[in-house]
Amino acid sequence: MLVLWDIDHTLIDSGGAGVHVYQLVFRDLYRRDLPGLVPFAGRTERAIALDLLALAGIPEPRQHVDEFLVRIGAHAPELAGLVAARGRALPGAAAALEAVAAQTTSIAAQSVLTGNVRAMAEMKLHTLGLTDHLDLDIGAYGDTAECRADLVQIARSKAANAYRHDFAASETVLVGDTPLDVAAALSAGARSLGVATGASTAAELAAAGADAVLPDLTDPSAIVAAILGRPPLNPQLLWLGVGCCGF
Repeated sequence: MLVLWDIDHTLIDSGGAGVHVYQLVFRDLYRRDLPGLVPFAGRTERAIALDLLALAGIPEPRQHVDEFLVRIGAHAPELAGLVAARGRALPGAAAALEAVAAQTTSIAAQSVLTGNVRAMAEMKLHTLGLTDHLDLDIGAYGDTAECRADLVQIARSKAANAYRHDFAASETVLVGDTPLDVAAALSAGARSLGVATGASTAAELAAAGADAVLPDLTDPSAIVAAILGRPPLNPQLLWLGVGCCGF
């Protein structure tokens, strides 16, 4: 089994690093401040950058987006101090990753499926101490596709090459905090675990079609049970649909 984690508002709160890096890059390229923001949650950096460039009135934004993303990556290291000062690993995140890693007979690997470019993803996770159980080389990052659903196949292909195993869609589980994370899993035929650690409620994640929903990451046994599709030890921790438990 392959487990793919979203990063922002699933594993961490970056303390505003995402918005800050967009402001830096926009000033680099256009010598002025961003005119506003567009929705970030659950989206890829490629999609966000395209919308921001369009909002700013930059002609033919697709011609500029690759340079924009390169500069996000270039600025990533200098934002480690901001993340260390203002960011945090969400409650239970480290223990959840460790508990999933311990399931060696069922789970071959865990990595990330994130809207971040890789340099930002690595900086955030390293700074907040969450890299020990993640194989970041097989992750899928937000500079490689505009649509989040396209990242699922990218991660599966990388994992297949690295682990010499063809991870079927049914062997792939996405963990995320937004309906767009759930939609990406559904589109790819993968399973999904929604965690209500961001702006979306448990009810919204269930309505989006998540296979299971948890309020947070503070119960490692519930996380493992949900990922493996087993009944939880404490049914109250797994909320699905109108109160049913399990997949």
